[in-house]
Amino acid sequence: MDNSSLFVITGAAGFIGSACARELNDRDYDNLILVDDIETSEKWKNLLGKSFEDFISIGALFPWLEEHASRVKGIIHLGACSDTLEKNGDYLMENNYRYTQKLCKIATERDIRFVYASSAATYGNGSQGFSDDLDLLETLKPLNLYGFSKHFFDLWAKKHDLFDRIVGLKYFNVFGPNENHKGHMASMVYKMLPKVKEEGVVQLFKSSEPERFGDGDQCRDFIYIKDVARITVDFLFNNISGIFNIGRGKPTTWNELATALFKAVGKEKNIDYIDMPKTLVKQYQNYTCADMSKFLTAHGKPFRTMEIKEAVEDYVNEHLLTGRNW
Repeated sequence: MDNSSLFVITGAAGFIGSACARELNDRDYDNLILVDDIETSEKWKNLLGKSFEDFISIGALFPWLEEHASRVKGIIHLGACSDTLEKNGDYLMENNYRYTQKLCKIATERDIRFVYASSAATYGNGSQGFSDDLDLLETLKPLNLYGFSKHFFDLWAKKHDLFDRIVGLKYFNVFGPNENHKGHMASMVYKMLPKVKEEGVVQLFKSSEPERFGDGDQCRDFIYIKDVARITVDFLFNNISGIFNIGRGKPTTWNELATALFKAVGKEKNIDYIDMPKTLVKQYQNYTCADMSKFLTAHGKPFRTMEIKEAVEDYVNEHLLTGRNW
């Protein structure tokens, strides 16, 4: 790759975006154009220690591309509203659908590698499973506007036969360093740690489906951010196209996650089960687990992610307790 080539990362000051910048830096790439709006958030801290060519605002990207697109070799598009509780549908469709659509058109017209974030939220309550088979795309029923906005772009890309040229990634439950700015959207490891340190207790929701799951035995497919960054960046350099789940392919219960957290801080396990708010019951996913078979077939080589205990230990002791981002 020549010295004049560039990689663009949108949402670059955010959680996964900043991790991808770090991953590229670790691979000796600093020819990065980081795109984001920081405004009054603390996201700027995620850019400390990163090496890049330039930083531009979200609104300035398209004018910039008009002048520099010929130098761009790849785009990782992570810039979107990721708040699953956002109620402004017009805002979500403009940010998550229209913006992605416009950027994708530029990339495909210019033969620029395009990797974008879809979402596991497109699967809704999971009653139809978690298969990323394109033939099943139209059957998915997201539970919220965020999931719908992501699903809408996936449908558009399929309708225009783009999945033989672009990559969509359906991230499951990602956790790890660089999520400090996410507020109520931060992972439960991040949220639970202060209460564990101060009171020695974790609060988990009682099961809303006791006939299927015990209290705290609801499951998520948790995956560590360092694995997610590695997998995402790999797609810039391989020739695999399509839409893929990104998870560990293994369910982890909330009880298991809490146990790993207590172990990481050296405290005895102490879990308090509380009632789930009624407003959450109808849109709460009691079970998620990525079907990784399509990814494994396309990848064609051994695929390893950090075990939950190992990942929580790294996150807590190398980052949360030391205040170090990644």
